[in-house]
Amino acid sequence: MGALDGLVVLDLSRILAGPYATQMLADLGAEVWKVESPWGDDTRRWGPPFREGESAYFLSTNRGKKSLAINLKDPRGQRLVRRLAERADVLVENFKAGDLARYGLDYPSLAEVNPRLVYASITGFGQTGPRAAEPGYDAALQGMTGIMSVTGEPDGPPMKVGVAWIDVLTGLTAAVGILAALRERDRSGRGQHLDLALFDVGVAAMVNQAQAYLMTGLAPTRMGNAHPQIVPYQAFEARDKWFILAVGNDAQYQRLTEALGRPDLWDDERFRTNAGRVEHREALVAELARIFRTRDRGDWLELLRTAGVPVTPVNDVGEALADPQAEARGLLWEVAHPRLGPTPLLASPLQHMSRTPAAPAAAPPLLGQHTREVLSGALGLTAEELEPLEAEGVIKSAAADENPA
Repeated sequence: MGALDGLVVLDLSRILAGPYATQMLADLGAEVWKVESPWGDDTRRWGPPFREGESAYFLSTNRGKKSLAINLKDPRGQRLVRRLAERADVLVENFKAGDLARYGLDYPSLAEVNPRLVYASITGFGQTGPRAAEPGYDAALQGMTGIMSVTGEPDGPPMKVGVAWIDVLTGLTAAVGILAALRERDRSGRGQHLDLALFDVGVAAMVNQAQAYLMTGLAPTRMGNAHPQIVPYQAFEARDKWFILAVGNDAQYQRLTEALGRPDLWDDERFRTNAGRVEHREALVAELARIFRTRDRGDWLELLRTAGVPVTPVNDVGEALADPQAEARGLLWEVAHPRLGPTPLLASPLQHMSRTPAAPAAAPPLLGQHTREVLSGALGLTAEELEPLEAEGVIKSAAADENPA
């Protein structure tokens, strides 16, 4: 049994932020009903890569869920979802602000029939403010919230993070907020509405960079792989490959100079403190870069690790997943997919809880794989009631030869 066993989540979200949040809840034991349009979550078509028609993008954020394909533009589909919401503990949606009110699926409408419902809305800019009606996409929000202004080389163009960084952080924030609201519901017996915005999360995630601006009035700029407040804390190129040196305090810096056989870099008063090293960054980094180009990366990794200096290789994704630490921590799960067979997926970082670890409940579902199962089991609809709904396009179920049974 997972930590959230018995919790029912109605997932009306698509793409990444919402599905990432609900996948976390599924990994922790919640039953997640993923309501998709008859043509499916957009990410089912985002690729390549595809395998047997399944996209890597969709597979990455939808394990452990049950897929129901329901047409929300049809009043009968809207009524089905309202009935599901009456039985749910949590609802997650990422429609544009105000869209679900047209269907009677907004928070005020559903709170009347299920006052215990925790309802999380994820939008680009939130439910209020002058931009509330604007759509929100991760790349656009990376531009707006400042992260692109501090990412990339100093003389290069603005650069976004290589994954949908704000979407992932918003999904994590949503999961935290949902769990907090459920905890409060234990005391009050009432649900509440969570208004989550990619813009809000992106700004909050600027942490020390934004705080530095608040203290100085000076906007931070791009520094490549360097750190604005710590030196040396960046990538260096060895004779063959790149590595990251992360010297976080003066003791580590002293050990670095000893390992390099360069006590003069410690004795130099300019470099004795981190503040001094930041002030004289250019001189110190240039000398370290010259030293590191004289030997291969493997030599430096062994030498500096032995000396107790934080250092890691700059890996590609394949190298990261092949690291012995990844195997030791079980960072890949294998699930039995109804179409693909045994399929590897990235594991949940919450799998190491001592009593109720996260675990994969099931593979990412086929479109409509569980439509009939959930509507009959949760709502008591009979085959005679479901067949005309499917024939008239209100619902859709996976073809018989696509289902695990």
